[in-house]
Amino acid sequence: MSLLIVGSLAFDDIETPFGSSLNTLGGSSTYIALSASYFTDQIRMVGVVGSDFEQQHFDLLHSRNIDTRGVQMVKTGKTFRWAGRYHYDMNTRDTLDTQLNVFADFDPEVPAEYRNSEFVCLGNIDPELQLKVLGQISKPKLVILDTMNFWIESKPEELKKTLAHVDVFILNDSEARLLSGDPNLVRSARIIRALGPKTVIIKKGEHGALLFTEDGIFAAPAFPLESIYDPTGAGDTFAGGFIGHLTRCEAITDREMRRAVLYGSAMASFCVEKFGTEKIAAVDLLEIEDRFQSFRELSRIDG
Repeated sequence: MSLLIVGSLAFDDIETPFGSSLNTLGGSSTYIALSASYFTDQIRMVGVVGSDFEQQHFDLLHSRNIDTRGVQMVKTGKTFRWAGRYHYDMNTRDTLDTQLNVFADFDPEVPAEYRNSEFVCLGNIDPELQLKVLGQISKPKLVILDTMNFWIESKPEELKKTLAHVDVFILNDSEARLLSGDPNLVRSARIIRALGPKTVIIKKGEHGALLFTEDGIFAAPAFPLESIYDPTGAGDTFAGGFIGHLTRCEAITDREMRRAVLYGSAMASFCVEKFGTEKIAAVDLLEIEDRFQSFRELSRIDG
């Protein structure tokens, strides 16, 4: 099954209480694509980079069978850059610097050969651009969308218009409360589902994730890790694992959605064990299946 991913490619300067990493390959679409690549080999990426995006970065993506023909290179500019410092609990961070660079004028054009993509994952970009992308896709089987508080606050009506065309909406707990205007996550999910997406996933960081569908609610735990070095990109990595699993399913059922949440959680747990994309670019399938089984065992009480 073909998967189209649209979002940012970036370089990050990351500081945590346990170390730092400069000029680290990042961006929402990068994390999503690398994570999903362990489940499908038909990944198509649309984004924009500058002249500082070197061949080695493309080589990494190509090594995971990620098609980058939809990535525009603007040779007169530089790639989106972000710098941040995480606090000791790793749940809060300070943005030290943001340079949009070529991403400021990003106007996604989906190549003709991508427009029959069956699965679409829209990373955190302007909701108007997300809607423009959907207008270029013929008949997607499943559309997943991510966002952030910036777009909820600055373009709430545009986001709601886009959500009417989305199947699965992924956001964190603070974003869910902000968008719904309700402090209770169960009520928040109901309010958000009424906007269009039949499925809503609310991420709760170190407290796991909640899946809300027409069939009920599923709660997935977070994996108890002893070493967490960098939470950057964990949410996007979750999205990649989630949609990656669904691309290989014969039918998208509630059961497979629940399994997809665990696969997404497994991939996110790998992401935080190293800086940037280092871990998720080098994990193997056996590790992923072992981690998935570990997630299943966390809440199991029968034989």
